[in-house]
Amino acid sequence: MSKVDVLLGLQWGDEGKGKIVDVLAPKYDVVARFQGGPNAGHTLEFDGIKHVLHQIPSGIFRETTRNVIGNGVVLDAVIFKAEIDKLAKFNLNVRKNLFISKKATLILPTHRLLDAAYEKAKGENKIGSTLKGIGPTYQDKIGRQGLRVGDILSADFKDRLKRLTDVHFKILKDHDVTYNWAELEAQFLDAVQFLKEFNLIESEYFLNRELKAGSSILAEGAQGALLDIDFGSYPFVTSSSTVTAGACTGLGIAPRHVGEVYGIFKAYSTRVGSGPFPTELLDTDGEAMRKEGNEFGSTTGRARRCGWIDLPALKYSIMINGVTQLLMMKADVLSIFPTIKVCTHYELNDGSVTDMIPYEIVHEKISPVYTELKGWGTDLRKSKESLPSELNDYIKFLETELNVPITLVSTGPDRTQTIHRSLVTV
Repeated sequence: MSKVDVLLGLQWGDEGKGKIVDVLAPKYDVVARFQGGPNAGHTLEFDGIKHVLHQIPSGIFRETTRNVIGNGVVLDAVIFKAEIDKLAKFNLNVRKNLFISKKATLILPTHRLLDAAYEKAKGENKIGSTLKGIGPTYQDKIGRQGLRVGDILSADFKDRLKRLTDVHFKILKDHDVTYNWAELEAQFLDAVQFLKEFNLIESEYFLNRELKAGSSILAEGAQGALLDIDFGSYPFVTSSSTVTAGACTGLGIAPRHVGEVYGIFKAYSTRVGSGPFPTELLDTDGEAMRKEGNEFGSTTGRARRCGWIDLPALKYSIMINGVTQLLMMKADVLSIFPTIKVCTHYELNDGSVTDMIPYEIVHEKISPVYTELKGWGTDLRKSKESLPSELNDYIKFLETELNVPITLVSTGPDRTQTIHRSLVTV
């Protein structure tokens, strides 16, 4: 029996998972998304064209790869239809190569309305929601009243929809929200009819059959480990399990079937929305990093907060995910800096120094303790095999600190701007 390799972000999302899935997809028979929804924005670039996928697995551009939207995903049928329509011009065999779990939970138009209402009500304490209805949908899932993809095949689906939206309408009465339900409902039901044209499956059976048949499977995560509902900087987190364990529950795969765990991280750090960010740069260096890295959200368009790499946070993510290989993204962005800073520890309020994330990270004042390394000052985007010695020193420093090998370095946004390194024991 084969194994399921897991690929996930180790920071606060936006690490470059879309590109890496696209790069790795030829090695895999199946690529499966296991959590999140349209709050994800996985960016792929090849042949001079930039693609952003929100719900569809990033292996969709590879002809022989089958793609699965797993049970742990929350699916917006309206956004799904728009994504498929955008892919039409590329002549992909989407209906053949895309499979959707009947157990995936549906995002309703009222979930998006509730998301906006809840975020507005928080005022200054807002968490920076993408307003895609993710949180309210997972609330209904956990509250055992959500609707799932398989429900659209039931004769009484519209009755079930009305019962749930009536509950939502009662809540919305207490909020200042304006909407045209007739228009939203018509758009949603049209998208639901479109969704019926696809392969709606019991994905857990499908994936386990593929495992027994020897197929290679890549589980594609969304967001990042530091946004996990349990292990992230709560309450500034997403509503799903973004860690390796989430691949098991979000796909119906037993833990013993997990093989490699690829942890993706940027050579620096970024975060969208509110929440603690110990190494954030609020100066010209941060602005230069944002500009050079084009750090604007692919889903929201919001400017990302930027800062130096944070090793205590990375160590934590590596620990809880069981990472076996590290993939470093956007090394090219740091080429503009003569000196590169690496946060190795935190100094806390009481003056103590630690390399562990404190429980009160949301409220505690944390000062990063930095080690400085020499920058490489070289345009990496044309690098094909070799890397500057200063960048190799940076990589070796990180490998020593993190005790996990860095087996891939991204030197630009295109799928060809990728350098594979030998798997070594560190």
